Amino acid sequence: MGKLLLAVAVVVASFVVAESLVCNKCSFGLLGFCLDAANETCANANSTCYTSRASFPSLASFSGFNMQGCALNDTGCGFASTGTFLTVSYNFSYTCCSTDRCNTVVLSSAPSSRMALSAAIGASVLAVMFSM
Repeated sequence: MGKLLLAVAVVVASFVVAESLVCNKCSFGLLGFCLDAANETCANANSTCYTSRASFPSLASFSGFNMQGCALNDTGCGFASTGTFLTVSYNFSYTCCSTDRCNTVVLSSAPSSRMALSAAIGASVLAVMFSM
């Protein structure tokens, strides 16, 4: 009887683990790059994956901030706002989804010319540092 109960418990536990939602996690993203990208398994059966993003349309070279992960529920999903902070306009959005890794990692939308400029500046700084 004990073995039967153990077998039932193992089967039930495997279903619980299999039903857990897995989200992309990014505690802090800057300039379109996640600084600590990982997968996160949500603990709550009512959880959703979320992506929150703040962007600054008046600062064309700065793509903004983002965060991603598991939310306890869908409260606040679909929220969007615009405003001004210290004379700089911003857009904020909070979106949710409910399938595994549906909150895709936010990548930089910077054109290749900006990326090339960043690489050139980085190479120049390294060259100066190594020449000293």
